[in-house]
Amino acid sequence: MNRLFHVPLSPYCRKVRLALAEKRIEVELVEERYWEQDPDFLRRNPAAKVPILRMDGRLMSESQAICEYIEETNPTPPLMPRDPADRCEVRRLVFWFDDKFHHEVTSKLLYERVNKKVTKQGYPDSKNVKYGAQRIKFHLDYMGWLLDQRRWLAGDVMTLADFTAAAHLSCLDYISDVDWNRNANVKDWYAKIKSRPAFRSLLADQVPGFPPPAHYADLDF
Repeated sequence: MNRLFHVPLSPYCRKVRLALAEKRIEVELVEERYWEQDPDFLRRNPAAKVPILRMDGRLMSESQAICEYIEETNPTPPLMPRDPADRCEVRRLVFWFDDKFHHEVTSKLLYERVNKKVTKQGYPDSKNVKYGAQRIKFHLDYMGWLLDQRRWLAGDVMTLADFTAAAHLSCLDYISDVDWNRNANVKDWYAKIKSRPAFRSLLADQVPGFPPPAHYADLDF
């Protein structure tokens, strides 16, 4: 059995979960308390990060490397376009969310509100929370601008770029930090992603001490 060592509210883990589920690859989910630096965990990944995927007799780390391995070994249904220029755009947007959005928004809201408490690292920094709440508006507006021109974020078909963005936003939606009324295009896009079978396990996630809002699992949010 394939095994994914993960944290439920990690956008990087969720990106891998979505890719696996979309391709109907069965996987056992194992929650990893990465902050405890368990020796077995460090042997699996000396970088002390999740996700870690055990698949095809090997251990893999780093979400993008994992997703590209999944894509190359299980190409149907495709999450990367065939055209090199289109693949470049997908990778650009994956990096946008995993780097820029994560730095400006996810780390400032999710990590301050949830991760600090879970890992016993103190209380939220109000300056970081305020900054993240401000910056997410820019990113939602940028997504809305993209979706004005395209059916999906990177083009006319759904790709890994959409799953990456949805992974980050779903974590933030779990703590009610996304204003879905800010942009109708973004809300419609998320509704399409949210209704996919691949999304079901994410909507069933429960983090002790942090119950999700009522709209989190509602497809008609």
